[in-house]
Amino acid sequence: MPLPPKVYTWLCGLFASLGSIIFGYDLGVIAGVLPAPDFIRVMGSRYNNPNLVGLIASIFVLGCFFGMIPVAYAADKFGRRVTIQLGAAVYILGGALQTGAKNMDMMLAGRFFAGFGVGIMSDLAPLYQAEIAHPSIRGRLTTLQQFMLGIGAFVASWVTYGTSAGLKGSQAEWRIPLGIQIIPALPLISFMLLLPESPRWLMEKGRIEEARQTLARLHSNGDVDDPFVNAQIDDMKADIDKARDIGQSSWKELFVVPSNLRRVSLGYILQFSVQMTGVSAIQYYSTTIFTTMGFTSTRILLFQSINSIIALIGEACCVLWVDHTGRRRPLIIGNIASGLSFVVGSILMARYPGTVHNNAHLHPRPHRRTTSSSVGLRCFIICGCLTMVISGFKSNYLDIQFLLQRLHRTFVSTAITSSSSWISNFFIAQVTPKAFAAIGWKYYLVFAICGHTNALFIWAFFPETTGRRLEEMDALFENAPLFVPGSSFAKVNDHRAAERELRQGTFVPGHLTEEVDKGQIVEEGREEKYVA
Repeated sequence: MPLPPKVYTWLCGLFASLGSIIFGYDLGVIAGVLPAPDFIRVMGSRYNNPNLVGLIASIFVLGCFFGMIPVAYAADKFGRRVTIQLGAAVYILGGALQTGAKNMDMMLAGRFFAGFGVGIMSDLAPLYQAEIAHPSIRGRLTTLQQFMLGIGAFVASWVTYGTSAGLKGSQAEWRIPLGIQIIPALPLISFMLLLPESPRWLMEKGRIEEARQTLARLHSNGDVDDPFVNAQIDDMKADIDKARDIGQSSWKELFVVPSNLRRVSLGYILQFSVQMTGVSAIQYYSTTIFTTMGFTSTRILLFQSINSIIALIGEACCVLWVDHTGRRRPLIIGNIASGLSFVVGSILMARYPGTVHNNAHLHPRPHRRTTSSSVGLRCFIICGCLTMVISGFKSNYLDIQFLLQRLHRTFVSTAITSSSSWISNFFIAQVTPKAFAAIGWKYYLVFAICGHTNALFIWAFFPETTGRRLEEMDALFENAPLFVPGSSFAKVNDHRAAERELRQGTFVPGHLTEEVDKGQIVEEGREEKYVA
């Protein structure tokens, strides 16, 4: 018995998101590796330099930044699947170098190559998921990547806790966690070609019948005559023809065409704002943050493991509900709540100071805690857990990012906006250890402020994209007002409207999905009774 089309599509997207497990694992594992005594010994005297300690974490995202550069060309020339395999291969090289590192230079090289591979996979996998998805489940499928990233962080936190508790002081304490990161890349590089290629890439290459067969395989149990399949082919063909009439997008066109500039600007700001919520700082330097509250490194890794479970709850909620709640609301509420959690964290760190000093990241000194401070510490742990669950629920930014960038089938805009994520991530990773050493709890205030300003900006300027076809993104940003609140673009009444139009053949290529309001369909002056 064949799988239902949406289940099959979901499984394809799930497998493609193995790269996100890798990403999440690598982000989480470094927090447990940095304080390992044998790791500090192998890194040598250079580990006393806080800039180099920060570089061990931050060079990974610097590699991600450079990894996004070949994506535009490789994905267009070789397809989505082969390019994802390329990223997995480079990542395996980086993971092997880290696992066998004999000195600081080898470790830095391994982190860079691992990041380079992740940069390829993390830029391309969500786009592949979006291009194979049904419109009504696109949000759930693309946010699946963030959920899998949470799975990777979950595994990393428990692995590092286990090796810290059971293998303390040995090489295995840090080499085993670094070696495990290679495992998810092996099936990805081995079996990726068994998945269907992106039908949109096939259409762009003129392989229309292959695209039709792929869509039939994904959306109609192999029926190439299904109206839903043929409607999608017509929609993609019209969009590709429009792009060819306009011509290949150039860098200049991204900045002189108002709708293009708007999309690139929103994507760039969104990617930057995500890192300024402080989640990356917690992932990279949880040991430093909790040490300032007087905990041992093993206990800290236990807290990190518990946090990873809490974060998965938020990410699972996002996957399940994002197509019903829309994209704007979780981002707005999530950023506000995240900012408030950092406000509480700042107060607790100021009220119950621990061991903040110039070398807090290297030589923590536990202190005796009173009953009142113990209560404060428990509240601080709860605050950290709340931050992680909130960050998980607002993880749907990935779907918005890749919906924004359907600019005449070019990866140039995606490269620009993705660079914002990697640059800001690098900045946070590099600055955090020095910032905590210099100003302690006051560093938390940066994230408290940014959470609220992020929410305000998203409320004001981001149109709702839930339920839209990828092919209507041009029309959406040409028609939506700059200030979104109060307009019809602040919400989508029916997230299944796009899929229903495709199935019924009532869509207009290049036009916005019809808005459904009180049983009526209204489009360009035409009104007719809507039948469910």
